[in-house]
Amino acid sequence: MKPLPYLQAYPETTRTQVQALLDQGRVAKWLTDKYPQGHGLRTDRALYDYVQDAKNSYLRGAEPLSKVAFDSKLHVVQNALGTHTTISRVQGSRLKTKHEIRIASLFKDAPPEFLRMIVVHELAHLRERAHDKPFYKLCAHMEPDYHQLEFEVRVYLTHLEATGERLWAKP
Repeated sequence: MKPLPYLQAYPETTRTQVQALLDQGRVAKWLTDKYPQGHGLRTDRALYDYVQDAKNSYLRGAEPLSKVAFDSKLHVVQNALGTHTTISRVQGSRLKTKHEIRIASLFKDAPPEFLRMIVVHELAHLRERAHDKPFYKLCAHMEPDYHQLEFEVRVYLTHLEATGERLWAKP
């Protein structure tokens, strides 16, 4: 079986099933049947508003976000879907902290469910830094289908790596 880097943590049987779908060329149809269209957020401002709404729904007391943007270099450079960064600076006698979320521009055309999964993941880092049990519990609280969506995003990335075909992309 070919290595599937995005699915290494999943059981052998799952990887075998995904590999069979890839070999048969059925991954794209499976994903587009389940998620027929992209989310439609085209600008960084629209993304900021979307993330802010999600933050206000679940993490009202969390630190404010100073920036949210699509990042065209993110997937290539850091092999990440999104990042949450904290920048601390001394201003006078106080320490000022800024929080930024960047989402790979690859997901500009993704289904709303995929975008929500990534946003939830990055927002969870406002409360929990490590990818541990409390982190994933918070993700599942904000998005009950979090684990299934994460798997499907990984299948999409596997498809993208194998075929180069971007689904949901606007012509």
